[in-house]
Amino acid sequence: MTDQPKKIAVILMNLGGPDKKENIKPFLFNFFMDKNIIGAPLPIRFALAKFISEKRSKKEAGDSYSELGDKSPLLENTTKQADLLENDLNDRNEDQDFKVFVSMRYWHPMADEVVSKVKSYDPDHIVLMPLYPQFSTTTTRSSLQVWKKEIKKQGLDKPTATICCYPWDKGFIEASADNVSEVYETAKAETGKNPRVLFSAHGLPEKVIKGGDPYQWQCEQSAEKIADEVKKETGEDNLDWQICYQSRVGPLKWIGPSTEEALEKAAKDNVPVVILPHAFTQEHVETLVEIEIEYRELAEEMSLTDFYRVETVGVHPAFIDGLGDMVMARLNDTGIKSNQMKSLCPHGFTNCCMTQSKKLAA
Repeated sequence: MTDQPKKIAVILMNLGGPDKKENIKPFLFNFFMDKNIIGAPLPIRFALAKFISEKRSKKEAGDSYSELGDKSPLLENTTKQADLLENDLNDRNEDQDFKVFVSMRYWHPMADEVVSKVKSYDPDHIVLMPLYPQFSTTTTRSSLQVWKKEIKKQGLDKPTATICCYPWDKGFIEASADNVSEVYETAKAETGKNPRVLFSAHGLPEKVIKGGDPYQWQCEQSAEKIADEVKKETGEDNLDWQICYQSRVGPLKWIGPSTEEALEKAAKDNVPVVILPHAFTQEHVETLVEIEIEYRELAEEMSLTDFYRVETVGVHPAFIDGLGDMVMARLNDTGIKSNQMKSLCPHGFTNCCMTQSKKLAA
């Protein structure tokens, strides 16, 4: 009698998005109710979440999702990644049975549903893989907190390895650089000029970073390493690039420079723009609407007509292989670690995931 294959559950964690118009408001409510997003006491946070979700579902968010048929493509795109990763992992090793689950933070399938499915699968080992290359308290930590709460509630007690961040993972960097290089060469050929590459990440309020969140530092590290790889692929030793931050909302001061400011500078310098949303790993409203439509229109108003958007890493083979490599490296391991198996963040980032591992460990 042969031994049964070891069962491995891999959980891809992502933001989530509304699946129809009437769910835009509850999705936004879930988002703004997150204490990692709004740190006010519960009664105040509830009132704010109710007010903001009501307002934004009718205006900004409602308008944005209407461009996409009143729904987000995030679940569909994440599911494609999950399917490819599951095939990749099962092709690598016949001694394990891999099943990849998708768990969303603010809309279905959320942690409670996914934990129940994982429990029914009854794995021997679990690997948690957030689809955020750069760690932030507002994304990865939030997802891990909810997962930890749910497994305790449902009694899912299995050896678990968590990959907290991978801002310079080889597969992620190569896939990003490959996408940038292709668009860069197209822009150069069509305009006759050397473009400027803008690495546009989702912004955060400055107070979050000052509170010890390593997100901005990790985004800068990713941008630098992608730029170095693009230099190799294009032969442009003096590649023109900069990092910027999009999606500002509310009255707080946010990290910068903003993507709007970066576009304004490019217009002034009369250079084409190639823009990569390097903190996103699949297309959704921030890439397909905010960048492709809103920033493109803004660029045209600035007389910056040479505007090129680069696709996210999505299902690029190098990215999927990179995810697979990270999972394989943690099959006999537990706890929270970066893909480098050590803390990546310099001293001073008090909200580094690995320094808080006791609080977050599943």
